[in-house]
Amino acid sequence: MTTTPDTPTTALPGRPPVVDPATWQAARDELLIREKAYTREGDALAAARRRLPMVEFDGTVEVVGPDGPVPFLDLFEGRDELVVYKHMWHDGAPHQGQCEGCTTAAWHLRDAVYLNARGVSFAILTTGRWEEVAPFVEFMGYTQPWYSVRGVEGPAGGDMGFLTCYLRDGDRTFLTYSTTGRGVERVNASMGLLDMTPYGRGEAWEDNPEGWPAGDNACWTWRSDAEGNFTWGETSRPVPQWTRPGATPVDTLGRRGHCH
Repeated sequence: MTTTPDTPTTALPGRPPVVDPATWQAARDELLIREKAYTREGDALAAARRRLPMVEFDGTVEVVGPDGPVPFLDLFEGRDELVVYKHMWHDGAPHQGQCEGCTTAAWHLRDAVYLNARGVSFAILTTGRWEEVAPFVEFMGYTQPWYSVRGVEGPAGGDMGFLTCYLRDGDRTFLTYSTTGRGVERVNASMGLLDMTPYGRGEAWEDNPEGWPAGDNACWTWRSDAEGNFTWGETSRPVPQWTRPGATPVDTLGRRGHCH
């Protein structure tokens, strides 16, 4: 049985005001108007995205995967559309020294069955040498197709940290869309859920009410120590790595981790 406190307007420090259900519903309905407008604007942006021009490039350029060099065209797996995430790579760094931001994105894109059902393939590209990338992929337990684009220029390779879309027409390949920075957030379901909670992401840049917990630097939860304390120290790892067999504290990252 649900009960209502006798004094529903009692303030709780650092928390939303306490109100009766009718007052809450009125505030929720008011916000819903803005949320629907946000959704419609997102639909309009997607429509504009579909109207972007595209750039043709050489789909026969070779990338390296578990079976050796293959043409970029193979990444489409016979489908007409392809989405890739371009994972940053630090040469020579151990697993825990790889990019925590890219780990976040890749971890949220572990299965492409719903993309495949719509005729879209998915792959992760990186500039790392395949002999370094392969053990990292195995350690992380990734099941997505990974390929090294080391030395590949243009739309098939280029800068990392991007979410990029391609279209195929027979043997012709085209770049249709690419985004980076916060544009990559759409693959991170955790961020979307955190944005729905009272305290949000817990980051310093957020617009919070007076008295809310102080935020930290952006992406402060992307690395932690073995006890789960968020840190950028020498023995930290990208958070998902602690679920992997053999993930133990270490003496060095190989290089300092950075938030991208």
